[in-house]
Amino acid sequence: MFQLDYMDHSPLYEQIKEKIKALIINGVLKPNERVPSVRELAQSLTINPNTIHKAYKELELEGYIYSIRAKGSFVTPINAKRNQARKDDLLLEIDKLVLELAYMTIPKEQLISRIEEIYSRGRQREND
Repeated sequence: MFQLDYMDHSPLYEQIKEKIKALIINGVLKPNERVPSVRELAQSLTINPNTIHKAYKELELEGYIYSIRAKGSFVTPINAKRNQARKDDLLLEIDKLVLELAYMTIPKEQLISRIEEIYSRGRQREND
């Protein structure tokens, strides 16, 4: 599924969380698709199941996955109301990034071009 970078300074649970988020965002994992169980992923990555559990709990809190008792964890379908808080948080992050990049004298046109490029790649994946 993916590999962890043990040379990276970020905690393993954060790496797992970010890798699964990337799989969801890039359409590799589809809505309502089952993600590997904590035990399965812990065995394949040869790490403590508690680490996987922590990553899954954070993914659940952020709205990327949901759990069904005795069935497992699944990718959450996009729901505008439920995702509004997360959208607001992400927009605040963009505000901070844009302000910092403006401070670093990155031209506005370069930022706009970059955003359009990234956005069109995301839309293209939805249509695949």
